[in-house]
Amino acid sequence: MHEMPAFLLDREDNKDMLKELNDKKTALKTQSEEYKVKRNELNAEASTLAGKRNELNKNTKDLINEAQEYKKLRDENNENVKKYKVLRDEVNAKANEIFAQIDLIRGDSNLGGPSMKDIRKEVDRLEFTQQTEVLTPNKERELVNKITELQKLYAAKKDQFEGNDELKKLLAEAQEIRDEASVHHTTLSEYAQKAQEYHDKMITTFKEADKVRAESDAAHKEFVKFQESADEQHKLFISAQKEIRDIDKEIRKLKKGDVDDKKADARKDAEDIFDKFKSGGKLTMENLMALQKSGLLK
Repeated sequence: MHEMPAFLLDREDNKDMLKELNDKKTALKTQSEEYKVKRNELNAEASTLAGKRNELNKNTKDLINEAQEYKKLRDENNENVKKYKVLRDEVNAKANEIFAQIDLIRGDSNLGGPSMKDIRKEVDRLEFTQQTEVLTPNKERELVNKITELQKLYAAKKDQFEGNDELKKLLAEAQEIRDEASVHHTTLSEYAQKAQEYHDKMITTFKEADKVRAESDAAHKEFVKFQESADEQHKLFISAQKEIRDIDKEIRKLKKGDVDDKKADARKDAEDIFDKFKSGGKLTMENLMALQKSGLLK
């Protein structure tokens, strides 16, 4: 049995290698496309999450700005509370001075019972409680009755002083000052109520901002996860593409070697034909074409 010539064995090996390389290249192309599709899907999901995160961040910023505006309004109203508290206290101090004079005259005139000053202070205290505290209907009724009783007592005391011109004058002056203090107190209470309303809104809005910020942080974590996965798929895609290029280089080398071998064989065959021609042998049309192709016959 004759052995196959070495050059023929080399050609068979080249064919096997070329088939193996082409099969591997085909598999890599399929795998590379899978990496690419997966990468694009992950990038699209990451982009969606980034958009969601950015929108949540914008909402958080808007809520914080809104809360800061409530804080500013609260602080402005609290400043007005302080301002009118000072005015109220200053006016009350003047009224107290007058009531002190009234008490002196009252003592000298042997007018018994609680002083008008004490009655007025208690009425003010109860009215403040009525304006600022949340009361049950029964408590509200009791408070109103108590205020009414004290106001009647105050009116009775006032009548006692009607016969005393000095007391009458001081009482009128004290009442006028008390009315002014009451106006300041009412204004103060209004500002205090507004300050509390803005404070409550500020707290609620800050809490909402914290909630939205937490949602944004969660969306960002998801975004990072998808982005990292997309980057990993991209690296695999790039690696597969590089391997395909390397295989293409190997295929080109093998094909070039095969062509060179075929050219060498054709040259050798042509030289054998030419030697036969020089020895007087007859050439066929096929022999002539082979010589022309090889360049030996011009």
